[in-house]
Formats: sequence, structure tokens, C-alpha cells
Amino acid sequence: MTAPALPGSISPPAVAAPAAIVGIEDIRQAAEQLGGVAIQTPVLTCPAPGGPPVHLKCELLQRTGSFKLRGAFVHVARLPAAVRRGGVVAASAGNHAQGVALAAAYFGVPAVVYMPATAPAVKVAATEALGARVELVEGTVTEALVAAGRHVAEQGATFIHPFDHPDVIAGQGTIGAELLDQLPEVGTVLVPVGGGGLLAGVASAVKALRPAVRVVGVQAEGAAAFAASFRLGRAVERSPVATIADGLAVERPGTLPLAICRQLVDDVVTMPDATIWLAMRHCLERLGLVVEPAGAAGLAALWLAQAPSWPQPVAAVVSGGNIDARLRARLLLETVA
Repeated sequence: MTAPALPGSISPPAVAAPAAIVGIEDIRQAAEQLGGVAIQTPVLTCPAPGGPPVHLKCELLQRTGSFKLRGAFVHVARLPAAVRRGGVVAASAGNHAQGVALAAAYFGVPAVVYMPATAPAVKVAATEALGARVELVEGTVTEALVAAGRHVAEQGATFIHPFDHPDVIAGQGTIGAELLDQLPEVGTVLVPVGGGGLLAGVASAVKALRPAVRVVGVQAEGAAAFAASFRLGRAVERSPVATIADGLAVERPGTLPLAICRQLVDDVVTMPDATIWLAMRHCLERLGLVVEPAGAAGLAALWLAQAPSWPQPVAAVVSGGNIDARLRARLLLETVA
């Protein structure tokens, strides 16, 4: 495979020693709450383009097909029982929706999820199959968030944010702790980033347990609000967003994830859709894994010019595998060709 033109990376200025906004004990407690609900996903070794093998933390094999179950479940589990009975509301491009729906079903409470009308049909159907009511909204995740907020104001229920909440970040942090147990010699961890919850959680775990490990966020070029915010030190909005990676199509990063990542994350890089597509094909051809675009973003970073200089071994979080049927067909046909 021939790599496309290489994008640049973004590094923040030096910052003070990190504050434990989401501490390792929060993450350990989250792991206990996820016992019997989330599985410990495997780490598979995959040949990398032009370099040493990369290790893939396969969250696409998680229940609901995505890491999002972890944070959503922890947030719902930590609600007081009386509050939880009032129901939960969420906004999502699809994977967080399924996590919230499963958590609500587990606790026997109602769930309403606002999703962009452009959300993959497979994610809408899966959310409804888990018992949640789906409301489609014209626009992006930003409009879905507004609609969910309006629902809370007018009808009640508790809002379960897809990334900007400490309980959600703690739940996602269990991925980082698991990865260090499974691959204790890891030198660099590549993490897809949209709103920042996954990156903040993984960084919180990794830097607490192994501060020398390099943590790099990877974002789609067409939705690079987090990358710009990381560089500037304040949240900025990018609109409109345009990327095949619907799970990363967030117009504005979360306040808490950005604060954590500014203190703990070593770098944030951006990747064009063409390279993300190459990474999806790479997963299918080498491991038989059908990965959604957002899930392949971390692996895509191995096509960067600076990738060979990263401390080895490198691990990439493959965050999800819920891919639209038409995109799946295109991926399979191109791979066969």
C-alpha cells in the first residue's frame, strides 16, 4: 500500500505537573463496577506498514462493539438509585448511544438517545434493540447534544454525557489500565480522539501507572477541533466537520477531557480520511478485523513521518467496529480487489 501525503502533528507548550483530576483509584473502582458487564478485550499483534509490529487493543470486540460501554455504564452505575429511576438521556453518533442503552436496560430504567440523522443505520438499530428510544436530529452531535439538553430541561431525566464527565472518563480509563497489564513493556499508546473522553481516560491511567509511556491522540483532519484546542490551550470549535470517521465528528472538545489531556498527553496528531481508510484495509487484510473509521484512527498514525521515532513497542486502541453496511461492503470489495 502507498501512503498518502503525511500530515503534521501538534504538541502543547510545557505545562505544570499534572493534577489528578481523574485518579487511578477512580479508574480502579470503575473496573470493579464493570465486572461482569464489560469484557477485558484482547491485545492482538498486527504487522505495521514499514516498521515493527503494532499491538492493537481491540475494543471493537467489546460488548456493543465499542469502548463507549465502559464510560456510559460507570456513569449510570454511580447515579443514586432514586435519580437513576427517573431515566437517562444521551446524545451520540451511535456508540455511546448503545452503551447508555445497555446500561439503562441493565438497571431497568428508561433511556432516550438523540442521534444525528446521518448516524449509521446499524448504530440506530442496535440502540433501539437494546430498549432505548432514539430521536433523530438534523445536524451533528452538537445539535444532538442541544436536543438532549432541552429534553432534560423540559422533561427531566439525567443526562449521560458522551465524553465530558469524570465518571465517563474513569470508565474509559480502564482500557489504559488493562493495556498496561496485557503489554507491560509498551512504549507508546495511540488513542483516537473526538471529544476527548477516551484519550483523557487512557492518559489518566497510563501516566499514573507508567509515566514514561508516550500517549498520543489521533484525530481525523476533517474534524480536528480537539487538535486545535490542544495546541491553543482552550476549547475551539470546528464547524462544519467532514470525515468518514463519524465517531470522531465532534465540533468542540469537552472541557474536562481537554484539561486532562493538556496535562497528560504527549502529542495530538491529525490524519486524513485516506490514511484512516488504509488503516481499515490493513486491519481487514492482516487480521480479518472489520474496524469502523474512528476505530482505525490510532493505527492510521503509523503512516506519520515521525512514527518510527516513537518508543517501542507501540499499541493502538481500536475503539470500535460498528460500521455502516454500505461502508462495510465498499471496504470488503476494495480489499478483495
